[in-house]
Amino acid sequence: MSLSITSTVKSYPRHQYDLIAQSILGKRYDLSLVFIGRTRATTLNREYRNKTYSPNVLSFPLDTHTGEIFICPQIALREASKYNLTPSGYVGFLFIHGCLHLKGLMHGDTMDKLEAKWVKHFALT
Repeated sequence: MSLSITSTVKSYPRHQYDLIAQSILGKRYDLSLVFIGRTRATTLNREYRNKTYSPNVLSFPLDTHTGEIFICPQIALREASKYNLTPSGYVGFLFIHGCLHLKGLMHGDTMDKLEAKWVKHFALT
């Protein structure tokens, strides 16, 4: 597992991102995690998905063993209470969500169950 973390924002929550990614994606995955601001998130969403809203997380599989995840902590801060998580815990949840998308899962019951499993496993609150 190779994980690089970069940020264009002042701060972001610290989690065991490498362990989470390895648990979900396996040991042979190369992942880039980028924490971005709202403007960049909106630009990426418009450019790559033709969507005009500001997303909390974006996942881009590059090939079967390589991908990128972009998380906007500013949006996570605003949304966390809807999911009964702290802003930090919600960023961890969004990372799990992004990893599951990179693994090929789509929204639905299976994804929801796996998200709950990993949130509990990594004690994200």
